Amino acid sequence: MKCNKEDMLLYAVTDRAWTGRQTLMEQVEAALKGGATCIQLREKELDEETFLEEAIEMRALCARYGVPFIVNDNVEIAVKCRADGVHVGQKDMEAGTVRAIAGEDMIIGVSARTVEQAVAAEKAGADYLGVGAVFATTTKKDARPVSHQTLKEICEAVSIPVVAIGGVCKSNIQELAGTGVDGVALVSAVFAAEDIEKECKELRALSEKMVQ
Repeated sequence: MKCNKEDMLLYAVTDRAWTGRQTLMEQVEAALKGGATCIQLREKELDEETFLEEAIEMRALCARYGVPFIVNDNVEIAVKCRADGVHVGQKDMEAGTVRAIAGEDMIIGVSARTVEQAVAAEKAGADYLGVGAVFATTTKKDARPVSHQTLKEICEAVSIPVVAIGGVCKSNIQELAGTGVDGVALVSAVFAAEDIEKECKELRALSEKMVQ
């Protein structure tokens, strides 16, 4: 499975900080019902065994909805659970090394903040880029904003899909119109919502309008 730009339209990144009323799996299914086009499992605290079990279950859930399932950072878990893809940051494994481990069929996403990083990632075999933070965000405290001009320049410099991440919400998605991005990646805007399915339907409509 390779990455289509349509898969980037509404890219939901998990964060178990907002579980409680619903399990993480229930939240993800609500996002899928609401129109999420890609799911990334992001776990920083779980032990490997629990992480793998969760990844296998979530991969099966995403497969039922025909939506790509991406694992954040952990290439080994991504391979073991047969995820559709893996996403790595600039400080993680380089895309070419990931490709050597994961094989030709796995989608590889790479975080980028500059045109140079974006071009290097594409040359190394990245299938899509996550660019941000495009707005101030509470998810990553140390994330410095990427200007919308830089975002536009990155989109113009590469031929692979680009998804904007960092502080994106309903009130600012339209500010990204004209930058060339193929969609938005959201964390709290999805998973902190009272009604995740309803929120995703509204976010998806806004994202579709933004990329027109």
